[in-house]
Amino acid sequence: MVVDKQSHQIICTHIGKGRRHDYHLYKKSNVHIHEQTEIIVDTGYQGLQDIHFKTRKPKKKSKKNPLSKTEKKNNHVISSDRVMVEHIIRKIKIFRIMGERYRNRRRRFGLRLNLIAAIYNLEL
Repeated sequence: MVVDKQSHQIICTHIGKGRRHDYHLYKKSNVHIHEQTEIIVDTGYQGLQDIHFKTRKPKKKSKKNPLSKTEKKNNHVISSDRVMVEHIIRKIKIFRIMGERYRNRRRRFGLRLNLIAAIYNLEL
């Protein structure tokens, strides 16, 4: 899901077949984002910074390499920018299309998701 930071509108949605990793869905979607556009993603998009250089992604800690205070502060700034997207995902899940198992015809899932996104944008 691609969301505009200023207007909070859903710009683009893409669905995959079954359970897929976020970065795998991004590569299959063929969504091309301008190189000057800043992308704020979660840790599910490991490797996106190699393709798109203006990517902001939180740094992961490990047992051997704990995060420093500046890295923790940077992660907090990224998560506070990303919380708006998480609220939008929550509003989409209210319609129970993404939050639960979809039990209708699979080929209509994308259409229904786009309609729900349009309803959300109209609500704004």
